[in-house]
Amino acid sequence: MAVHLLGTGNNIEVHAGIAGFLFAGLIFSVVNTILKPIIIIFSLPAILLTLGLFMFIVNGLMVYVSLKLTPGISMTFFNSILTGMLLSLLNYIVSTTLMVRSRRVNQGL
Repeated sequence: MAVHLLGTGNNIEVHAGIAGFLFAGLIFSVVNTILKPIIIIFSLPAILLTLGLFMFIVNGLMVYVSLKLTPGISMTFFNSILTGMLLSLLNYIVSTTLMVRSRRVNQGL
């Protein structure tokens, strides 16, 4: 969805169906599991210097690498950074919602 939301005209090319997007999600998961910790360690000085804002670039890089490895889907690096921001925001909202819900269940509300 983020590919369709953030891409316009020449910026993205989508020639993949639902199976292509599921494959892209699998590749994104593998890239985040294996490559992201290594990139974070190497970019730690930049992350500390920018007070964590460089993490947006790291997340965008992970999206960009994932889409380059996925056949049929491509996006510019700038749009990948925006997609990384969107995914970070959605992850924050979902994890916060689930945390609040689990606290209510544990308290018996």
